[in-house]
Amino acid sequence: MGTLSNFSFISTLPSRCNFRRKTQINSTKCFLCGEFSLKKRRRLFLKGDFGRFNSVIRSCYNVEDDRNDDDRNSTGEIDGKENSNLATMTQAEKNSDDNADDSPASTSSRLPTVPPIGPVYSNFQVDSFKLMELLGPERVDPADVKVIKDKLFGYSTFWVTREEPFGDLEEGVLFLGNLRGKREDVYAKLQRQLAEIMGNKYNLFMVEEPNSEGEDPRGGPRVSFGMLRKEVSEPGQTTLWQYVIAFLLFLLTIGSSVELGIASQINRLPPEVVKYFTDPNAVDPPDMQLLVPFVDSALPLAYGVLGIQIFHEVGHFLAAFPRKVKLSIPYFIPNITLGNFGAITQFKSILPDRKAKVDISLAGPFAGAALSLSMFTVGLLLSTNPSVAGDLVQVPSILFQGSLLLGFISRGFLGYTTLHAATVPIHPLVIAGWCGLTTSAFNLLPIGCLDGGRAMQGAFGKGALIASGLATYTLLGLGLLGGPLSLPWGLYVLICQRDPEKPCLNDVTEVGIWRKAIFVSALVLVVMTLLPVWDELAEEFGIGLVTSL
Repeated sequence: MGTLSNFSFISTLPSRCNFRRKTQINSTKCFLCGEFSLKKRRRLFLKGDFGRFNSVIRSCYNVEDDRNDDDRNSTGEIDGKENSNLATMTQAEKNSDDNADDSPASTSSRLPTVPPIGPVYSNFQVDSFKLMELLGPERVDPADVKVIKDKLFGYSTFWVTREEPFGDLEEGVLFLGNLRGKREDVYAKLQRQLAEIMGNKYNLFMVEEPNSEGEDPRGGPRVSFGMLRKEVSEPGQTTLWQYVIAFLLFLLTIGSSVELGIASQINRLPPEVVKYFTDPNAVDPPDMQLLVPFVDSALPLAYGVLGIQIFHEVGHFLAAFPRKVKLSIPYFIPNITLGNFGAITQFKSILPDRKAKVDISLAGPFAGAALSLSMFTVGLLLSTNPSVAGDLVQVPSILFQGSLLLGFISRGFLGYTTLHAATVPIHPLVIAGWCGLTTSAFNLLPIGCLDGGRAMQGAFGKGALIASGLATYTLLGLGLLGGPLSLPWGLYVLICQRDPEKPCLNDVTEVGIWRKAIFVSALVLVVMTLLPVWDELAEEFGIGLVTSL
C-alpha cells in the first residue's frame, strides 16, 4: 500500500480548479480534463499502481492549465477590469506560468487570474472529493443527463423544472417538475423510451416529490423521477462467503431446535440437568452425555419448528416468482427459546411496485402462520385424547400466560381445570405451533426491514413506517409485547433489520384498500398474539396458577 506522500501533489492544486462545480464533482469523468475515465483511475488506485496514478492526475492537470490559457486568449473577460489585468500581464509572469506547469510543486504559489466561481474549497476538501470520486459508486454521466432531458422528458409527459441529487450517496439525479398525464402511463412511456435511448444502463424510479407543498392537480401526491446506474441501484450477487454463513446459521438453527425439543421434556430430564438450567446459582455443568437418550424424542418437535420456518420461506419465493423478483438465500437466526427467530431474506432485484412489496412480504408470515395454526390446533385436540397420553409432555401452566390470543384458544380446548394447575399435559405439536405463531407474529411487527416493516412501507408509505417503528420500539422496550423475549428481539432488529427497504421502481401507485385492510387485520392478530395475559385476567379465566407465584 502507498503512503500519504503518494497524494501530496493533490494539495498543490490551485484554488481555481473545477472542484467548485458540483455538476463536475458528480461527473463520472475527470473533472479536470473531462476525458480520463474514473474507472481507469480507480483501478490504478486499488491495484496500488501509484506511479501511473500520479502521472494520470498530473497529465489531467496540465490539460486543464492549457485549457484555461486558451480560454484567456480566445474569449472575452468577465468585465473590463479583468480584461485590463490580463492585457497588462508581463512576459515574466507568463514564463512563470509555463514553469509552473512543468513543476506541480510550484503551482501552490501562483494566484488565479480568474475570479473563483462558487465556494472555495480547502486542500483537505479537494483531497476528500478526489478520493470520494475514486472509491465511491458510479455516478450518472452529465452528458447522459442532457440527452435524457432533451429526448425523454417533454410537455406531453413530464416537464422538468430543476434537478437534485438522488440516492444514498447522491450518485443519481432526481428530476423535479410537472406531470402532464396519468402517472402510470407516463412512467411506462418513460421507461420504454429510456431503454431505447440508453439501453440497459440506467434504472428510472418514480417517487414522491420530496418536500412537496401540495398534491398533484390530477390527484394524489406530486411525483418526481430519479435515475441511477444499474450497477449502483441493483443489489449485488450472493458471494461464496454468504453461502457459507447461511449454511453455518442453518446448522446452529438445527441445534437450537433440537435443544427446544429436549427442553420440552423437562419433566423427564435428570434432576442435575434440570437444576443446572433452572437454578441461577448452579456453577458446575452436568455431564451432557445424559441428554443423548432424549435427542430421539426431541427430533419430532425440532422437525416441526424447522418445517414451519422453511414453509415461511417457501411462501416468500412462491409470491416472488410470478413477479420475477429474485430473493437471496435465507439466513436463519437461531434462538433457544423459540427454536429460531425466523430468517433474513433479502431482495436481490428491484421491486416493480408497492403491491409486489406487500404481497411478497406478507406471503411468508401468512404461510408460516397457517402451518403453525394447524399444528397448534391438532396438538390441542391430541392433548385431550387419552389414547396418546404417553406422547404428552408436562409444561408449566404459566407458559400459557405468554399470549393473550393463544392462551384463550388453549383455554377453550383444554378447559378451566386443566389450565388452572401447576403443570399442563400437552402434545409436542402444541409447542411447535405456539413457537411458529410467535415467530410469525414477531416478524410481522411494522418495524425496519422485517416482513411487517416492508408491508407497512408498501401499504402506507415510509412516513407510516417511521411512526409505527417508534411505537413498536417503545412497546418492546416496556416489555408490553413479547414478554421476556421483547428485549432480545428488539436488539436483534436494531442490529440486523433496522433499515427500511429500498424504494420500488414505481414507489407512488397505491396498493388498494383490500391489501391495506388485510395488513391492518394481521397487525391486530399480531398484537393479540404477543400481548401477555395480565394477572387479573389470567386469574379470572383460569389461565395458570397466578396465586402460586
